[in-house]
Amino acid sequence: MTLATLRLNKNEERRLRGGHLWIYSNEVDKQASPLKSFEPGQQVLVESSQGKPLGVAYVNPQSLICARLLSQGQTPFAQRDIEQRLQQALALREQLFEHPCYRLVYGESDLLPGLVVDRFGDHLSVQFNTAGMEALREPVLAALEKLLAPASILLRNDASVRQLEGLPSEVECVLGQSPEDVELVENGVRFVAPLASGQKTGWFYDQRPNRAWLRDIVKGKRVLDVFSYVGSFGVQAGAFGASEVWCNDASELALEKAHENAALNGISDRFNTLHGDAFAALRQLKEDGQRFDVIVVDPPAFIKRKKDQKEGIQAYRRINELAMRLLEPGGYLLSGSCSMHMPREELLDIVRAASRHIDRHAQILAEGMQGADHPVHPAIPETRYLKAVLSRICRA
Repeated sequence: MTLATLRLNKNEERRLRGGHLWIYSNEVDKQASPLKSFEPGQQVLVESSQGKPLGVAYVNPQSLICARLLSQGQTPFAQRDIEQRLQQALALREQLFEHPCYRLVYGESDLLPGLVVDRFGDHLSVQFNTAGMEALREPVLAALEKLLAPASILLRNDASVRQLEGLPSEVECVLGQSPEDVELVENGVRFVAPLASGQKTGWFYDQRPNRAWLRDIVKGKRVLDVFSYVGSFGVQAGAFGASEVWCNDASELALEKAHENAALNGISDRFNTLHGDAFAALRQLKEDGQRFDVIVVDPPAFIKRKKDQKEGIQAYRRINELAMRLLEPGGYLLSGSCSMHMPREELLDIVRAASRHIDRHAQILAEGMQGADHPVHPAIPETRYLKAVLSRICRA
């Protein structure tokens, strides 16, 4: 099969030669290779302006990122290539994790751009987030079945990024019968997570190493988990010996699952939930005179686009300051951000500024990022999106 050619403008191959996988529409020589001549998801041979082959990519003329590199070869990317990439990804996770509970494929970082696969034992939650990966759907599913023989595969193709690729939103079981809930073990703590009705793929594996920080600081302490989802931080705090745990979330379904997870780990007698908007909930807790020794603030992305940066940073500062006002002197704040557009230095400054605004002194104890099942592609800064800061908030 002969691939059509996508030719780049002069000097636009430098980023690809440095390991990057993305090609932007303004980098393409549109006279030599008009983008409108390609179908979304079509594979092409990428060439430099001098006609030197750079590798095989898939194209989407509708997207700002109009192509993503799949390989450095010159033949179509097929099931055998997918199997090799999946085996490579699996080998890393099997070496690092005792239980088969992890993100098996993290898109570009596993050289499978646009593909996300989360593993919950025998059950898989899969996202095809680009037109190019959607075009490879059947060989990807065949390769997953061959490699893992899963009991079920659920497609969580309802991420907003699919709209940018011109793809429909859908949730579909394509193998076996996906359970309503899946079981997992994280940091030695057992959980159930809603597979089809939960957020994203059902669970957020990325914060795993930062949740482990709680083991050293929560014993005998009163803990508040804000934006708790199904209790991922809070239930672990309880399992690690917290005297009392409160979980706050805007989703009643999530809090019901949080109670189930508390019962699963034998901490129901020390576990409470608070339903509602986080900002309002923290203000109410302050009015009620509540105080905590450890507070986790892990919100959804307040900065989804660059233009949201100013407003988003203000929201991060407000929520962190509200949390600090509820802390006992010398208490611990674990502050997270999954906003790709906010650098880690900004989160550190938010903690500093919020603490100074209420005449407190913040001591930074640890900084974290996403876990090793979300490896960073060194040429693609966007793959390092998660920030976490553990600080001690003292009297100034």
